[in-house]
Order: sequence, then C-alpha cells, then structure tokens
Amino acid sequence: MARRTKIYEGKAKILYEGPEPGTLVQYFKDDATAFNAAKKDVIEGKGVLNNRLSEFFMTGLNELGVPTHFIRRINMREQLIRAVEIIPLEVVVRNIAAGSISKRLGIEEGTALPRPIVEFYYKDDKLGDPLVSEEHILAFGWASHQDLDDMVSLALRVNDFLSGVMMGVGIRLVDFKIEIGRVFEGDFQRLIVADEISPDSCRLWDIKSGEKLDKDVFRRDLGNLTDAYAEVARRLGVMPTNATPITKPKLMN
Repeated sequence: MARRTKIYEGKAKILYEGPEPGTLVQYFKDDATAFNAAKKDVIEGKGVLNNRLSEFFMTGLNELGVPTHFIRRINMREQLIRAVEIIPLEVVVRNIAAGSISKRLGIEEGTALPRPIVEFYYKDDKLGDPLVSEEHILAFGWASHQDLDDMVSLALRVNDFLSGVMMGVGIRLVDFKIEIGRVFEGDFQRLIVADEISPDSCRLWDIKSGEKLDKDVFRRDLGNLTDAYAEVARRLGVMPTNATPITKPKLMN
C-alpha cells in the first residue's frame, strides 16, 4: 500500500488523501465501538466485510440514480470516494421500534411503526449525538429548509432500496443511519449519501427467527460479530461462502 496523507480518523474508518483532486481513500478498520465508544474491541475481519457490503449498497443506489460518494473499491479494505462537505447530522430512518426509540418512548421493541420515521441527530461525540428537531437544525444553521427536504427524500429512497434488497434475502430492515454530504459543481450544490452503509449502521433481523445480524450482536453480547456480518454478506452474494480467512494487512500512515 502506498504511503498516504491521513486526513481524518474516526471510530471505524480512516480517510486518506485521494489520488486525484476531489477524492479520498476510505479505509475500513476492524475496530468495534458501542455506547459512544464506552465499549470497544477489535473484531478481526469486520473492516473487510463492511467495505464489501458498503460497496454493494452504494453501487446499487448509484445505479438507481440515488447519488452517493462511492466511486470504486480499491482493495479488500479500501474504497475510492468523492470528497464531500459532511452535514453535521446523522439521519436515521426507523421502520420498526428498537434501540433508543423504544427506551425513549416506551414502545416495545419489535413494534412495527405506522410509517417510516425520519430522525436527525447532531453529530457530536462529546454530547452523545443528541436527537434534534428541524427547528434546532434551522436555528443553528446546520442545514437549510431545502437541505432538510432533500435529506428526507434521500433517506426514504435509501430506505425503499435497502428494505427491498433485505426482504429478498430474508432479512428485515429495522432501522438505519446515514450521513449526507454536500458536493459543489460550479455554483450548484447537491446532496449525496456519504460515509457507509453496512451492518454497523443498520439494524437487521432475520425474518423467521428474529436473530440479530448487526452491531447489536456486539452491543448486547449476543455472539460473534464477524459471523453475523458474514451471514449478511453470504445472503447478498457479496462474498463467497468458501472465501479465504480474512486477515488484517499492515496499515501505512
């Protein structure tokens, strides 16, 4: 791997300067975190699986005309992406009550919601990524009215795509979060899906058994996280069932 300039390192990924202007290289780490990094571990092979799964979902969205930052996969742990200006909000779409919404509103986990619910969370680890309203977003200038409309539209289109894909392989899409970035083309701005889409950012339940196939396996100590992610990849045909063991190459700074 060529030596690259590190731009940013987060909990699960590292961004490096890309080979061309306006591009970045996104590296997927094996680190797993939960509860705002209060719980941490290194799960061998997790980064490889998330790289391949995110490639699968982003490619599918691009083909449907839902714009994303994804350009192409470089290797087992890296992908080339467009550089974007990230809006400091996590956009969450919920189809079934689980996690924080169940705790916050006292709704039994597993309750189907009458329609998809879109929520916004302010991206700030020190504050624990708090839930915010559209009034907060507008008042503090994090996004405009038009941005909000576009973000909701993008999120619901992603939901339609992911729900259908997952249903086809016997998995229920409970909820997911995405990040959205701005790209500028001359004087024109548009919003595109950024960051990643993987079992790290989705809740996925087996339709028949209810078995969890997402990061709740790690959060709740339900088993082997790599096995859960590999099962999602196997069902989607992303990685062959006889793939060689996943190993972690040396990371160059």
